Amino acid sequence: MISTETKMPAYILKQLSPKQWQQQKHNHSQAISELIDDYLERRSHQQKDPVLDFLFEYYAFRPSYLKRWSPGLGTLLKDSSVNDWMFDEMETTGGNCFLDIRHFDKDRISAVKWILNVLEQSLDRKPSFGCFGMHEWAMVYKADRVRHDYLSLRMDKDELAEFVESRPLVCTHFDAFRFFTDEAKPQNKFALNRDTFAEMEQPGCLHTNMDLYKWGFKMYPWISSNTIRQAFELAIETRVMDMKASPYDLRDRGLEPIKIETDKGRQEYMQKQMSIYEKSQPIRRQLIKEYKHLLETLSK
Repeated sequence: MISTETKMPAYILKQLSPKQWQQQKHNHSQAISELIDDYLERRSHQQKDPVLDFLFEYYAFRPSYLKRWSPGLGTLLKDSSVNDWMFDEMETTGGNCFLDIRHFDKDRISAVKWILNVLEQSLDRKPSFGCFGMHEWAMVYKADRVRHDYLSLRMDKDELAEFVESRPLVCTHFDAFRFFTDEAKPQNKFALNRDTFAEMEQPGCLHTNMDLYKWGFKMYPWISSNTIRQAFELAIETRVMDMKASPYDLRDRGLEPIKIETDKGRQEYMQKQMSIYEKSQPIRRQLIKEYKHLLETLSK
C-alpha cells in the first residue's frame, strides 16, 4: 500500500456514491453468476461445454476474476476502503477509494499501446462478411484427430474435405488461422502471421469480436468490469454462432446447426454475423476510450 491519505489524482473522471458502487458491484456479480454458475457446476463434474470451455480455457481469465467488479481507472468510490476490494491496486484518500496508477506495471505499457492499435485499426476498417465460418472447417480438414474429439462431426471425413475444397478460405484472423491444418493453410487467401495481426483485423470477424473480451480482461482491473461484462456477453453469443456454423454436430446440446453448406445457411450466417458486428462496435469504442485514458494517464 502506498499511502492512506493520497492526494486526489487528476485522472479521476467521476465519482460514485456508496449506493451507486454497491449496486453496480452487486449487479455485476449477479449477472455473471447467471451466465456461468450452472456451467461451473457442470465443469466440476468434468462435463464438457464447447462454448464456455473455449471462453475460459482459450482466453484463460478466471471466473472468480470475471465476477469481481472493478470500476476501472478514473472512478472515485465514495465512503469505501481497500478492505471492500479484492485487488491490490486500490488506494484510499479521505475515506474514498480509487485505482492508483502508481500500481500499474510500467513494463506493460507496450502491451497497452499494441492492443489500442489493434482496437483502433479494426474500428474503422470495412467489415467483411464472406468467410461463412469456414475457419472451424479448416481446423479439421484432412485431420487425423479433430480438436474437439468428444464431439461428432456432421459429415464424414471425405465429404467434409470435399466441401472445404469447394469453398474459398478467406480468414483474416491469425489466431484462428494458426489452428488450420497444414493442408488447409495454403488454401487461405491471406498468408497470415503474428507480425501482420493488427493490419489484418477487421470488425466483421467473429474471432475479432470475441477478442474484445480478451482485450478487456488483459488490463483488468484498469478496464472497467462493466465493459468486460458486455464483451463477455457478446463473446458467448458469438461463440454459440461459431459452433452452430462449425462441422460439429451439437444438436444434442440444443444448438441447431447453421448449415453453411447451403445457400440458406450462408444467408443465415451472414445476417447473424452482421448483427454481431453491430453489437461489437459500441463495445470496441468503449474499450478504445478506456485504453486511451489508461495510456494518457501513464504518459503523465
